[in-house]
Parts: sequence; structure tokens; C-alpha cells
Amino acid sequence: MSRPSSWPIPSGSIRFVLPRPIVSELSQHNLSKDIYPLAMGYYKNAAGHRMSRNQHDDYLLIYCVSGEGFLRIDQQDYRVSAGDLLVLPKNGIHSYRADESNPWSIYWLHCDGTLAADYFQSVEAMPAQPALSLGLHPRLVADFEALLDMRQSSQLLVAYLHSSSLLRQIMTHIALLKTQMQHHYDKSLNMSAIQSLMLTHLHEKLDIETLAATANLSKYHFIKRYKALTGRTPINDFIHMKIERACHLLDISDQSMAEIGWAIGYEDAYYFSRVFNKVMGISPSRYRSIRIGKATYKE
Repeated sequence: MSRPSSWPIPSGSIRFVLPRPIVSELSQHNLSKDIYPLAMGYYKNAAGHRMSRNQHDDYLLIYCVSGEGFLRIDQQDYRVSAGDLLVLPKNGIHSYRADESNPWSIYWLHCDGTLAADYFQSVEAMPAQPALSLGLHPRLVADFEALLDMRQSSQLLVAYLHSSSLLRQIMTHIALLKTQMQHHYDKSLNMSAIQSLMLTHLHEKLDIETLAATANLSKYHFIKRYKALTGRTPINDFIHMKIERACHLLDISDQSMAEIGWAIGYEDAYYFSRVFNKVMGISPSRYRSIRIGKATYKE
């Protein structure tokens, strides 16, 4: 593990390094080997805090919750402010420090695992801007605090297995916040307006040209931008919205399959059933049978 900084810890700050025998067990256990913590901490008003690594052999997250700092990576300097998350993968050369006049307060976490690279790839920032500007999120802070609280548990392995689970929760939460942040700041596409248009036209057909016109983009550039933000095509999203509506109608009404298909823009009941099955993995009639207890999910 890359060594944590030797910054002297003042009152109100925490540094915790997991015992090596525990780390060895976590790296081999089926419930934790994917990703597990190595060391973690919270540095409050960290005046004088600095760190430089020419060889970084694990993965590191730093979440700034107040104050400011600086990151140097790939011979470029970046200012870090409250709400920024630094995502520093393995094998990178980096250095960072607290601002002298307004020192940062940070949560930090070293981790590793067989899938750590995949987790970090899902949350890493753009190469030109290695800090994710997530903003201040009380729930994310609570996630870090819950992980730190594990240090007060016993040395039982089960406590550290739980810490690995908390770490997975943190990583997937960050991935969600990153996606939401991209939607908010990408001014080239008004996702709220586009998806509102989709929702108000679930009962009819909606072509890609109409959606592209709403975004004031060509069809090609609209599809490209939409997929870059969501990972899906706009028409695929529209179909999923229709099927979600169909599920709702199947749950709350006794309408026939043909009526429900008609309500979401499918005049052919057979075609509606085929689309429903493609999205949900079961037919609409089977979905309703499950709801009323005449069938099970596994059958």
C-alpha cells in the first residue's frame, strides 16, 4: 500500500490503517476481494498537509468538504475546492497540498481489489480535469463517516467485510452523483425538457427528428450527445418509459392488454407484448399474473 502522509494529526482528525493480516484476508475473501479499504481518514483544517508520490500502488479518493487545496498530476496544477472529489488511480505520479491561507478539510480513502480498476474507471473525472465537482452531499459525507466508524469495531473479520460493502456503496453513489452532475452541467442538451417531452407523449409515437429539434441539434449530434450522457439512445429511453407506464397500468387497473398497449401508443397488441417482453423479460400477461399471485418470478 502507498504510505499515507506523515502529516501530524491534530485534534478532530483521524487516520486509520487496516492491520495487514486483515487486508490479506479481505484480498482473498469472496465477499471483499473485489474492492476493500487499506487506509482511511479525515483531516480537519489541514494546515501544512502535503503529499507527493512518484509511485502509487493502490487507489485513492480524496473528498474536499471545506477550504481549498492543490493537485499536481501529469505536470499540471489544479485548484481543489469544497465539493471536489479527487480520483487517483494506481500507478500514477501525483502530489497534493492544502492551501496555506484556507486549508482544506478532506475525507480520504486508499483501497484496492480485483475490480478496483473498474470501480475507479466508472467514477474518474475527465483527463483535462482530474477533480470531479460533485458539490457537497450530506449523504456522501455520511457514507465516509460510516466507513470511518468501522475502525471502532472489533478486529472481527465480519466488521471489515462490512467496510468493503460500505466502500462499494460509496463508489456506486459517486458514480450516480457523477452522472447527475454531467446532466446538470452539460448545457448542450436540456435533458429535463427532452425527457418531459417523452413523458407527455407516451400515448403516441415520437420520432427522433422531433426530439432532435427540441434540442436544436441535428439528428446525428443529438443521438451522439444523448448517448454520451446516458449510455442509451433516446428512442431506447422512450421505449423504456412506455413500458414503465404499462407496468403501472398493469398494477393499478384491469384493462386488457390491447387497451394498455393502445394507451402507450401501440395499436398492435401482439407488437406491444413483444416489446414488453424484450424490456421486462416476461410477457405483460405474465407480469399481471405475478402481481395477483398466480405466478412467480422464477417460473
